[in-house]
Amino acid sequence: MTHSVKARVKNGRLVLDEPTHLPEGTEVTLAVTDDEPDNEERARILVAVERSMDQVKAGKHVDADVVIARLLARG
Repeated sequence: MTHSVKARVKNGRLVLDEPTHLPEGTEVTLAVTDDEPDNEERARILVAVERSMDQVKAGKHVDADVVIARLLARG
């Protein structure tokens, strides 16, 4: 089972930002993540977005409803 919750450190303790419905006594493993992209990753993302926008402007795209229908058809 995968379940994620957000927490903050307060006075050296982890405090959940939201309620959890895990059973009392459940053992959890915490991993610290850095969700913020660095400058190099931001630059790559910007280039990819600009390339995608150019493709859309040139009519080289597939509408979302078509993609969803294809995915649903795979079953």
